[in-house]
Amino acid sequence: MDHEEALREKATERYLLNELDPNLTDQFEEHMFGCQECAMDVRAAAMFVEQSKVVLSERPQGSSVRVPVVVPVKPGWFGWLRPALVFPVLAVLLAMIVYQNLVTYPQLKEAANTPQVLPWASINVSTRGATTPVITVRAGQGFNLLVRVPPDTNYASYRFDLHSPARSLEWSRTIPAAAADDTRSIYIPGASRPAGTYALIVYGVTAKGENSQLGRYPFELEIQK
Repeated sequence: MDHEEALREKATERYLLNELDPNLTDQFEEHMFGCQECAMDVRAAAMFVEQSKVVLSERPQGSSVRVPVVVPVKPGWFGWLRPALVFPVLAVLLAMIVYQNLVTYPQLKEAANTPQVLPWASINVSTRGATTPVITVRAGQGFNLLVRVPPDTNYASYRFDLHSPARSLEWSRTIPAAAADDTRSIYIPGASRPAGTYALIVYGVTAKGENSQLGRYPFELEIQK
């Protein structure tokens, strides 16, 4: 998949909404690892979602929402249109719309357009026995893994598997091999991610599809309180 095709297929939006079929998902992920523009779009959208959860979980101080009291009426298609019920509901909806336009949307826009320096850790595939890096993030904040993959003519691609502290597989990505030293920036969303020791396992994949584990690289994730 090239960049023009990604734009034509609206791949970024469909990828985030999980609307791409498995084949297109793999093609877009391979393209995203080599396309800075698409990678930034995905990263910005993921940050937008994370910030949305934070902002929408907040409520202005001193605000309160009245829950309308519903008086039982005879059943019917238009029973809910009584003024005693409709007016309070409309007032609540109007208050939500005003709050979103005056508070929520400006904050989300500012967060999406403001450069951020995210926590990160560097992983060198050719290095073994290195000290386990520690990444400290705020609750819900994402982080970057900078993975350096040395050139190796034995492999046509590389697979990255991220394992949680419970040793379960969180996700797996495959990228084509490069002809020279290649450093990839992998953004890890932080939504509801627990603290603990994670592991990035790297595999070399031959042209015939044979896998060979190149290393297991643990890192410690700490959550600020």
